[in-house]
Amino acid sequence: MDNPAASVSPAVQNVNNQRDPDKDAPLKEDIRLLGRLLGDVLRDQEGEQVFEVVETIRQTAVRFRREADPKAGEELATLLHRLTRDQTITVVRAFSYFSHLANIAEDQHHIRRRRAHLIRGAAPRQGSVRYALNKLREAGVAREAVEGFFRDALIAPVLTAHPTEVQRKSILDAEHDIARLLAERDRDPTPKELQKNSQLLHARIATLWQTRMLRYSKLTVADEIDNALSYYRITFMREVPALYDDIEEEIAAEYEGKARPMDDARFLQMGSWIGGDRDGNPNVNADTMRHALTRQSTTILDFYLEEVHTLGAELSTSTLLVPVTPEMQALADASVDTSPHRSDEPYRRALIGIYARLAATARELGVGHILRKEVAEAAPYLDAGLFAADLEVIADSLRANHGAMLIEPRLAGLKRAARIFGFHLASLDMRQSSDVHERVLGELFARAGAQADYANLDEARKVKLLLAELAQPRPLYSPFEAYSDETNSELGVLRTAREIRLRYGERAIRNYIISHTETVSDLLEVLLLQKETGLLRVSSGACDVMVIPLFETIPDLQRASAIMDEWMSLPQVASIIQQQGRLQEVMLGYSDSNKDGGFMTSNWELYQAELKLVDVFASKGVKLRLFHGRGGTVGRGGGPSYDAIRAQPPGTVNGQIRLTEQGEIISSKFSNPEIGRRNLELLVAATLEASLAPHDKQAAGGARLARFEAVMAELSERAYRAYRNLVYETPGFTDYFFSATPIAEIAELNLGSRPASRKSTRRIEDLRAIPWGFSWGQCRLLLPGWYGFGAAVSGWLNDGDRDERLALLKEMHGAWPFFATLLSNMDMVLAKTDLAIASRYAGLVADAELRERIFRRITAEHGETLRCLEAITETTERLAGNPLLARSIQNRFAYLDPLNHLQVELIHRRRKLGDNEDPRVHRGIHLSINGVAAGLRNTG
Repeated sequence: MDNPAASVSPAVQNVNNQRDPDKDAPLKEDIRLLGRLLGDVLRDQEGEQVFEVVETIRQTAVRFRREADPKAGEELATLLHRLTRDQTITVVRAFSYFSHLANIAEDQHHIRRRRAHLIRGAAPRQGSVRYALNKLREAGVAREAVEGFFRDALIAPVLTAHPTEVQRKSILDAEHDIARLLAERDRDPTPKELQKNSQLLHARIATLWQTRMLRYSKLTVADEIDNALSYYRITFMREVPALYDDIEEEIAAEYEGKARPMDDARFLQMGSWIGGDRDGNPNVNADTMRHALTRQSTTILDFYLEEVHTLGAELSTSTLLVPVTPEMQALADASVDTSPHRSDEPYRRALIGIYARLAATARELGVGHILRKEVAEAAPYLDAGLFAADLEVIADSLRANHGAMLIEPRLAGLKRAARIFGFHLASLDMRQSSDVHERVLGELFARAGAQADYANLDEARKVKLLLAELAQPRPLYSPFEAYSDETNSELGVLRTAREIRLRYGERAIRNYIISHTETVSDLLEVLLLQKETGLLRVSSGACDVMVIPLFETIPDLQRASAIMDEWMSLPQVASIIQQQGRLQEVMLGYSDSNKDGGFMTSNWELYQAELKLVDVFASKGVKLRLFHGRGGTVGRGGGPSYDAIRAQPPGTVNGQIRLTEQGEIISSKFSNPEIGRRNLELLVAATLEASLAPHDKQAAGGARLARFEAVMAELSERAYRAYRNLVYETPGFTDYFFSATPIAEIAELNLGSRPASRKSTRRIEDLRAIPWGFSWGQCRLLLPGWYGFGAAVSGWLNDGDRDERLALLKEMHGAWPFFATLLSNMDMVLAKTDLAIASRYAGLVADAELRERIFRRITAEHGETLRCLEAITETTERLAGNPLLARSIQNRFAYLDPLNHLQVELIHRRRKLGDNEDPRVHRGIHLSINGVAAGLRNTG
């Protein structure tokens, strides 16, 4: 084996040598290094023979892909078939871990290239806040408008737990160490340091190999909470405040003036559904909400305590040398620290007092263990604002007494963190399905003698009854009546929300999402449930938690504007919205609309719904905040967030946006602090541009835009018919899907606390959209991200003057961000699609006639989609406009393809065994699912 520590890292050489034309050389070197080390581990742990088997499979899979060699395909099938069950597990693990290691190398390369760019002093890149500020300044947007944006905006990534999260925290921790060690190789190490680094990398990869990749027990909600909190420790708690500080400086630099502090700004905040999302998850209840907030509070308070302790050691300033402000002296004098050794060190005394108050706060909020005991007991902080105010006293004193430079290293970030994260860390959303609310209120009405059969009332009578009840000061609930478990649980959740807000602050819980919102009564029901539990007061009309509709299916999206018009026209609701600052949030679901109507129609109906919502909200004088329920896959609204936000219709952003981050995407975006920071900056920059940049009326405005939209409406209708015909109207399609994808195996994985299907059926209608998209990704068809486009475009072109219509589509692609983003996302999906591998999954369908009939249709539509896309974009290369991503995808195939081939072999074995289940086969399938998910990197 080559000695990777024999000389200075080629990565360092290539980054420093600007004349080197191969910018990807460091990435290739890192992948080779990690691959060699994994190979060494494989030899050490499993033996030379197993290593040779892995290498032979890899090389044969590469031949099968690059040369489309049928002989290579036959050799590969024979190789895989001959593997013993134990060998199969080892081979799957090897390729899965290589997927993970390649991801680490790729992330490090992104960081490397960004640093090289900054070192050169190159112009700001698109996606950076500085680029956005430069663009706005050149467009004539004043500094005051920019600062007003950051003062009033809310940009909130919301972490959600979904059944495609396949990473274990132990794996994440090991990979985090590997990433750190890989980064160290870029810092001009000595030969000895490089050798030591290689030894440590070898050790961590060996640890990874000896660490169980899968969970043997079902993931609990508590596990999901802890997994999510690891990203706060790695990325959010430090990178979010640091981004605020950088933006202050960048505004000052771009607008050539003194930096103005944005101390009260909270434009970027974190949200969470984990522990509060009850929709379809019987494991979430009042207890999980309490647990979520306790764990969140523990995480941020641990951070504050550590930072305050360290700050106390650093701020050794003596009043014998430098004075302090009277307020600072008063804070020091109020401290529990009375040691004569620190009588002249007011900052230390003050911080010891702050630490004691924080420790008391932590205990009061349920923190079980304080690492360092405080000097003496002190009164807890009533809220995080008082903690931040004490830190501000220290900062003011330092500024006034030659100590401004002492604020930046630690105090600035801590002060900012206190205002952003409070004692709650992230806002926890509640979510439940509308039919549950209907059942609960039906029981409350019946027991109170107010309405015997609420569920069977028509909509008008429901609304009338709910409005009348909302005006009543007395509750429907009686402590002397017995209620069903469901009713007690749902009321308990809302009562707990009230307790949490009192305990952790108002930002701890402030949103209630209603899944399957189809009528105004669905919204009024949650208002009434809030009234029943003390979250809405009849006397003042104040409502503590915003009621937010979630429009998911195609019909729901089409009804959204009419529902919101009726909702905001109700006097009682108008009063509540007034107290919300004339702001109302609406959530749009990408997953279910895609599963319902296909990729093209889903995107179009979302666009249409947004435009109509903008008009309705403008007519009511209410600010609209959209919450985008985007998944990781393009079929679920995924794709680059920056492009997606900038492609939003005019008037839909306005400084207000929330969006979900789900499944493997959380790990992909935020498991590395520098990558995480970049992704957070992308969100802020895109929202800033979409909110303040003047709209280019020449690009696609007026009659021209209307023409584009008319074409898109027709294309959407055609795509909808094609997609629905295949998925819901083709006899046997459900059987094909369950046979030709690993959906059954995915449903059995211990991936999350939520079931894969809403009901115990094989109906696609009942299957959750997340495992639906996940399954198509595993078999490399990614059908939800493109199916129907070819049929729609080719049919439309053939129904008129083809040349003229094609020219119009090209014009749409060049001038309309919505259409350009649609095609760009589909291009990415098609780059990851592989019909040769998908055909092997199709071979799992026992019914030959069904297999040929369905797969032939899918293949034909795939070909038509490619032809239409290439005609519009005028390129036959996938991702021609994004060569970096194109190379990334190509680099993955060598280790991704064997996993797919192995997965097919294992599924075939499992189905052949029938009831004679072999746990090794079962485990191998699940390992392959993990590896393919890591290789695709957009499975959530």
